[in-house]
Amino acid sequence: MSKKQKKLLIRIVVAACLILLLEFVKTQGTVRFILYLIPYLVIGYDILKKAAKGIMNGQVFDENFLMAVATIGAMVIALTDTGDYVEAVAVLLFYQTGELFQSCAVEKSRRSISRLMDIRPDYANIELHGELIQVDPDEVEIGSVIIVLPGEKVPVDGIVVEGSSDLNCSALTGESLPTDVEVGDEVISGSVNMTGVLRIKTTKEFGESTVSKILELVENAGSRKAKTEKFISRFARIYTPAVCFAALALAILPPMFRTLILGISADWNDWIYRALTFLVISCPCALVISIPLSFFAGIGGAGNVGILIKGANYLEALAGTEVVVFDKTGTLTKGAFEVSAVHSLTMEEKKLLEYTALAESASSHPISKSIRDSYDGFVDRTRVTDICEISGEGVTAIVDGREVVVGNSRLMARYGVEYPECDTAGTIVHIAVDRAYAGNIIVFDSLKDNAERAVAQLKKSVSKTVMLTGDIEIVASKVAAELGIDEVYSRLLPGDKVDIVEKLIANKPSKSKLAFVGDGINDAPALSRADIGVAMGAMGSDAAIEAADVVLMDDDPMKVVKAVMIAKKCMRIVYQNTVLAVGIKAICLVLGAIGSTDLWLAIFADVGVMIIAVLNSIRALFVKNL
Repeated sequence: MSKKQKKLLIRIVVAACLILLLEFVKTQGTVRFILYLIPYLVIGYDILKKAAKGIMNGQVFDENFLMAVATIGAMVIALTDTGDYVEAVAVLLFYQTGELFQSCAVEKSRRSISRLMDIRPDYANIELHGELIQVDPDEVEIGSVIIVLPGEKVPVDGIVVEGSSDLNCSALTGESLPTDVEVGDEVISGSVNMTGVLRIKTTKEFGESTVSKILELVENAGSRKAKTEKFISRFARIYTPAVCFAALALAILPPMFRTLILGISADWNDWIYRALTFLVISCPCALVISIPLSFFAGIGGAGNVGILIKGANYLEALAGTEVVVFDKTGTLTKGAFEVSAVHSLTMEEKKLLEYTALAESASSHPISKSIRDSYDGFVDRTRVTDICEISGEGVTAIVDGREVVVGNSRLMARYGVEYPECDTAGTIVHIAVDRAYAGNIIVFDSLKDNAERAVAQLKKSVSKTVMLTGDIEIVASKVAAELGIDEVYSRLLPGDKVDIVEKLIANKPSKSKLAFVGDGINDAPALSRADIGVAMGAMGSDAAIEAADVVLMDDDPMKVVKAVMIAKKCMRIVYQNTVLAVGIKAICLVLGAIGSTDLWLAIFADVGVMIIAVLNSIRALFVKNL
């Protein structure tokens, strides 16, 4: 609890004790008024101060103004008529209690998000003349070798060049199990080294590393408001002045009508009391506080399980998702390709694999890496010139003076190379040497462990699942059948994926949303075009993470299901709070206007409903068991 909250709690306790004490003190008139003025000022001086500042700044109509007018009016009526000051002080007492509840709830939500901020590294270790020197992570250049000792955070993304260890990535992914790393493994900043000493060659500057991007997403999340939040803000700006004028009309018009038109003596105190009760009931705190808090808690809860949502608007859109489109490679499959067969027509299979590995030597595509890994010889880049990568098709290169074309059927057709049809399950890489077909390599990519379960769970929440891939039909259909995907589109280029996404968006119900889930550079256009772009995995491409609206901090497809369920739970809470606040206030406003209630019910209609709504909002934080 913060100092401000502790002070407010002390004021609440002191004011409550004074009210109880004064109930046993028999006083009347001015003395009684002065005695009750003490707890009134103890609990309400800050509200009166804020209301006065608002009036001076031209921002009159807010909850502080409503509370100040209602309680001052109640004190004046008690002074001139009833002598019962308890109601006026109790209104402020319970209102401040509600404010304390709300403040503690917001702090809890902020703590859940601030835990993510703990991943920021304070320093990086550089070895200089046999000694470890601590430097700012911003000063570490790409290609530098840093040393991470046990218990320290990895400051910058890189590749392990010496040592092995267990990394705790729970702050990033929400998963408590440590990750084993050894020489050659990629490590991401923000994870904590648990056991061994690691030497890491950095691959990114600190500003472009995973931890920096996460912190940027978290810091900017609150600035993107949902449509519901914006509506509530606009509603409050119109609603508050309207109820103030309605209360004024309730205090003046009925007694004037009774006196001037009907000739009946009117009880002005009664109607003023009704108007004050009306003001307290009408305070929109429950809506204005609980709705943003629900979104804030939802984003915080998602962050705790490794799902970074860039703003409340994306959380709201995610809840309305009815169509989920998946990229295949690296999203539903492991993206860890293995060469399963080499078929050569014109040379030895080893020679064909050698030519292919050399041609693919500069490509970062997972299939290219798998081919290079399967070749047990040395990949001598000096033997290769004129490398050209054609997106979505393959590569061409000059190897030992011979033109080598490696890719899919579209690339073969582009170069006028006739190729045999192959119905083998797997990704088929065709090879042509000097424009003559030389053979093919079959590459296999296995499904992720949770992929089938994720699709099955997701289909309970959405109406359609779709898979897009650049693979041939036989591979795409096999994967889709295993996973239970509703629709599949194959042989797609990156631009084709965008076209399919646009077609699916045009054909879906107008109020529903389409989410695209991908991980690679070639997925960035589709991620940007979809209603909701979901980037899969902390090690996904920077372009994909930049284009996405939701970033999953690991490669588990079940996180997509979790993200949708969190969003739907958050929106259910928003709707519950809206119905609760509007429904109860509407009933109590009518009762207050006709004089069938008093300030005690008004306190419940305002503070009671606010506390219930705030406590309900906090449920959005608890998402681990969804």
